[in-house]
Amino acid sequence: MEVIDRKENSVLNRVEISWQWRHVGAPTPTRNEIVAAVIKLEPGATKDRVLVKSVNTRFGQPLTTGAAFIYANREDLEKEPKYILERHAQLSESTDTVAEEDAPAEPPAEADDAEAAEIAGGEE
Repeated sequence: MEVIDRKENSVLNRVEISWQWRHVGAPTPTRNEIVAAVIKLEPGATKDRVLVKSVNTRFGQPLTTGAAFIYANREDLEKEPKYILERHAQLSESTDTVAEEDAPAEPPAEADDAEAAEIAGGEE
């Protein structure tokens, strides 16, 4: 990740960074990866105070650009719109549920197989 622009916004008590990430041969970085990279680049940043505002990947190019805000405290972060806060709440929940998704799924019941056969047209 490369920081293109860094601006301190004292009115909103945050640091605003614009960044770009070249990911040749790799998929678009996830929000978790972006937050981790911002934490490494910005001294004093923690996961609960970093907000990824935008992410934009160009079609056919291994280049992603975006913006992130690093707040001085959690109270200032809470002033962001609710949908942004919900997006980041889902981000932290998704890291908690990864272990649950790796658990083996239960095999489908026989009733589900019969119902699937009926929907598919059954036996002819």
